[in-house]
Amino acid sequence: MLNKVLLIGRLTGDPVIRYLPSGSPVTEFNVAWNRRYRVGEEWKEESHFFDVKAYGKLAEDLSTRLSKGYQVVIEGRLTQDRWTGQDGKNYSKVRIVAEAVRIIRKPRIEEVEEEEIPTPEKIEEELKTLEEKEPFDEDDELPF
Repeated sequence: MLNKVLLIGRLTGDPVIRYLPSGSPVTEFNVAWNRRYRVGEEWKEESHFFDVKAYGKLAEDLSTRLSKGYQVVIEGRLTQDRWTGQDGKNYSKVRIVAEAVRIIRKPRIEEVEEEEIPTPEKIEEELKTLEEKEPFDEDDELPF
């Protein structure tokens, strides 16, 4: 039987590393995947969240290389944890066990200085200069 997962998602938080009694590292993190679809003329988006675990050397590497906002490709397999809660009910959770993780994109950190924040006066000034320009002529060529 085949049990293979290939997922592209973005970390929703920093990875958490812990160690099993045997000393083996385990890293856990969550990724989000967004699905965009169209209903009639309107675009909708739904988000899905997945729990991911990694073991051994991969776990150590991921705990130091990843953080919230990183976009990654995860290759792995599904596992199902089952347990009985204190209330006597049976519970189940499906996770992804990562076998390989590749970074696609790091999070964008945009530092905005106070001088770069436009004042209302500056915005009005820019709007006036746009209004003063010649209007678009339908006979003009489009640049694309």
